[in-house]
Amino acid sequence: MKQQSKLSPEQQHLEQQAAAHQTQHQVGQEFATTEELLRFDAAQTTVPPQIAERLQQSASQLPPPPRRSWWKGLLGQ
Repeated sequence: MKQQSKLSPEQQHLEQQAAAHQTQHQVGQEFATTEELLRFDAAQTTVPPQIAERLQQSASQLPPPPRRSWWKGLLGQ
């Protein structure tokens, strides 16, 4: 049994083009480093609101980073 679509032929064509473009984009992606891959993935992935809130809470509980002595900064240590 063939399923009928409620989309117009033009909308169907646009959807097919978008799906083909997305498939081509995903298949042809190469990364020079692991960091590039992780950055790309992070940009593509949305963080659920509950997880984002928990991360914010955890980050706010971290102690501030220790201050460096002025002479260590001057000498680059």
